[in-house]
Amino acid sequence: MKEIIEEVASLPVEERAMVADSILRSLNAWGFEIDAKWAQVAQRRLAELRAGGVETIPGEQIFAKVWKRVEE
Repeated sequence: MKEIIEEVASLPVEERAMVADSILRSLNAWGFEIDAKWAQVAQRRLAELRAGGVETIPGEQIFAKVWKRVEE
């Protein structure tokens, strides 16, 4: 087990992330179904955005609101 951990730790960061993702997915077998549903939501939202059906808000405004709430 120690050898496996050392081998993974020696990988480039992108590959370590892939290994971590694979391990986490194996712990949550239902994740694939949820991932598919989130992908559908993302595709629907992208289509709404491209069609002009939603009002966009700049990220800076969103983060400013979040930080304001955190500081209160």
